[in-house]
Amino acid sequence: MERKLLSLAAAIAFAMVKASSAGAEILIGMAGALTGPNAYQGEQQQQGVELAIGDINAAGGVLGQKLRLISVDDACDSGQATAAAHKLVAEKVSFVVGHQCSGASIPAAGIYERAGIIQMTPASTSPRLTEEGRSNVFRICGRDDQQGAIAGAYLAAQGQDIRIAILSDGSIYGKGLTEETQRHLRNNGGVETLYDELDPGLSDFSSLVAKLQAAGIHVAYFAGYYREAAILIRNAREQGYNLQLVSGDSIASEAFIQVTGEAGEGTVFTSFRDPRRTPGAASLVERFRQKGFEPEGYTLYSYGAVQAWAQAVAKAGSIESQAVISALRSNEFETILGRISFDAKGDVRQPGFEWFIWRSGHYVPLE
Repeated sequence: MERKLLSLAAAIAFAMVKASSAGAEILIGMAGALTGPNAYQGEQQQQGVELAIGDINAAGGVLGQKLRLISVDDACDSGQATAAAHKLVAEKVSFVVGHQCSGASIPAAGIYERAGIIQMTPASTSPRLTEEGRSNVFRICGRDDQQGAIAGAYLAAQGQDIRIAILSDGSIYGKGLTEETQRHLRNNGGVETLYDELDPGLSDFSSLVAKLQAAGIHVAYFAGYYREAAILIRNAREQGYNLQLVSGDSIASEAFIQVTGEAGEGTVFTSFRDPRRTPGAASLVERFRQKGFEPEGYTLYSYGAVQAWAQAVAKAGSIESQAVISALRSNEFETILGRISFDAKGDVRQPGFEWFIWRSGHYVPLE
């Protein structure tokens, strides 16, 4: 009788554990700028992660458990990023999509590493993020040394008679991208006429525009965030200056053209492949648009980050960090971005930077 009671107790305990597990949630963090001038990127992340989690939950969740999102605001600031990362650690999230700005992702990465949390950024392009050797860090977008290579080659191809300025906003992202662009410009036989750093946060760059005009600059390459790029070209047009602006991935948003108006037309920039244009993404893109949201910029990259992690968990058969890291590093994943995989540093092997141009209020591939 005693043996039967023990067997019955064990069966009840097993059933309780199974029921508890089935009802458990896996917490997912999203860290990005939800306030401040770069909040448009944070919204892209938020929208992408929310819909990915909703779709995964509708399909049964991950290992039979539902996902729940916890979002934190870092305002693209290193200090706030540190506080946001500590909050996600305290919440015991298993995975973080973010941060968006390199200056936020880099200080947060060590906090997640010590807590055993996997971080995957859909937007931070500074090579330093994955060069620091943290096994928990992954990047689903490209790097600035890749972006700078094609930017430098493009600038060099403009010809020796074209006077070029290289401008940075002084951020980790801006400085890193200008350095790579300068290096590749010179490797391709070109050289900039002028280099300068502008002060982010100002509402007028007329004095810098006058300096560029006095130096006879034809093309200004700006590495930094969209707001400063937008004000710069708007000020140039206000002064009747036909400056050609060239920039990077941060202006891949209608937020840029909303600030510039017609002044932004003709601006060219590098950015990641636009997955909205692939046939396999059509139905998902339409679902976003039905919600009244255009899934530009980092939206689908954020969606793809959740997909890749969820598939790695399924392959690992566990949410235990080291098992999922091993799965991420040794498998390929079918995502809205196509089939992707990660190298030993955690960088995606399929970055796919391309050239775009602003035309009629939208950015389209440069042909």
